[in-house]
Amino acid sequence: MIDNKIVLTGIKPTGTPHFGNYVGALKPLVQMSQDHKTFVFIADLHALNIMHNPDDVRHHSYEIAAILVALGLNLENAVLFRQSDIDAVYKLNTFLMNVTPKGLMNRAHSYKAAMDKNTAAGNDIDSGVNMGLYTYPVLMAADILLYGADIVPVGADQKQHVEFARDIAGYFNNIYGETFKLPEPMIGADTGIIPGLDGRKMSKSYDNVIPLFASEKDLKKGIMRIITDSKTPEEPKDPDTSTIVALYRHFATDAEFADFRARFAAPGMGYGAAKTELFEKINSVLSPMRAIYDQLMTDTSKLDEILASGAERATAVAEKTISRVRKKMLG
Repeated sequence: MIDNKIVLTGIKPTGTPHFGNYVGALKPLVQMSQDHKTFVFIADLHALNIMHNPDDVRHHSYEIAAILVALGLNLENAVLFRQSDIDAVYKLNTFLMNVTPKGLMNRAHSYKAAMDKNTAAGNDIDSGVNMGLYTYPVLMAADILLYGADIVPVGADQKQHVEFARDIAGYFNNIYGETFKLPEPMIGADTGIIPGLDGRKMSKSYDNVIPLFASEKDLKKGIMRIITDSKTPEEPKDPDTSTIVALYRHFATDAEFADFRARFAAPGMGYGAAKTELFEKINSVLSPMRAIYDQLMTDTSKLDEILASGAERATAVAEKTISRVRKKMLG
């Protein structure tokens, strides 16, 4: 149960969100915001260890904000802001550096993955590793602890970030007395791997994604590119292995999905017809929200207002935390 709990989540602006992001993170977040106090930050500081073009960071930050607003994020319950707009996060990051063991950073998945990649390539193990990447978990802990978060929704592969935040909070509390709550990870319901156009997991690295708010023309073009086998309309097809069916499930009601799945499995439906139905279903769901998104991206002044208001609300909470921490560490 998360009633009366503070929920926090961050989204890195490292690319244009796609259907996989929508199903795995954005849609559940918007649903959660309807009933729960939620801090939602655009993690632009976290993006800096791999992105060095400020225009790209800014553009993708606007994209995330516009998508969340278009999807219906409840801005009464949800505090939406840029991470970099909160001065207290820089301060808390510095304070937490002084209680965090280096050994903890050595165990971070992102750092170990970078070392493994370098080892496989025959490079120095720290080649290309900057301190932003190495100390990523400390900044993440600052994000979580600054707002007194109780619950942090994450994918199973991100659970370590919350565990490290708990560890760092524990180190601080042991030295300076009870100060931080210990946050809990909330692993999302298993929605399965969202397949991309080639059947593999939808990922920018595979170049098999469909941007969430692609134009109607580009949406249809992308769906028609979904790779299928050579079965004719008369041949039975396995809906459990079909990318078309997997995508349809996330945009249809249970009744609509059951009907589509049954017709797909039965003789008579060709892949072209199935793709057309998929396009029509997705487009009918996204079209009204796409219009809002396009308007916000055309004139970002409304987004600036929303983000500034969110930063003000987040700062009010963050400054109280940093005041307590500063007093405990510096007197």
